[in-house]
Amino acid sequence: MKNFLIILALIIGSPVVHAQQNTITTFILVRHAEKLSDGTKNPDLKPEGIERANRLAEILKEVKVDAVYSTNFKRTQNTVWPLAKAKGLEVKSYEPLKSEEIEQMLKNHNGGTILVSGHSNTTPWVANLLTGTEKYKDFDDSDYGNILIVTVVEKGKLAQVTCIRY
Repeated sequence: MKNFLIILALIIGSPVVHAQQNTITTFILVRHAEKLSDGTKNPDLKPEGIERANRLAEILKEVKVDAVYSTNFKRTQNTVWPLAKAKGLEVKSYEPLKSEEIEQMLKNHNGGTILVSGHSNTTPWVANLLTGTEKYKDFDDSDYGNILIVTVVEKGKLAQVTCIRY
């Protein structure tokens, strides 16, 4: 775990090529953790999802996080709630698949680190928006362990993505 945290800190703190004179904003993108199958459109997390949310908070405990965003669902909010609580931050809502929402996050937290909780289709979409590519495909419905760390100097032009699993 200690080595993982060191690697994570190096990734988040690493400069993007030619970025020494520009501001770097870091997005930590996660899909919500494992959800209940309760027949509703707004299920909460399963016990293993709660464990994953706590593990995310543990992994990021030494990382400076300036803002936490989530779609307006229990599963996404509860995935990032343990970290937000530990950091004394509120979980702010955003509308998924709206580029203006992501651009506003970038503007509001320029130079900071933003944790964003989304879904199997919205998390890769945000990475593609920030990088100006179509490289990142929707996550498999059974895959909950991806973290995409996107360092952005200029949206769509100068960005780097590091993919890790937790």
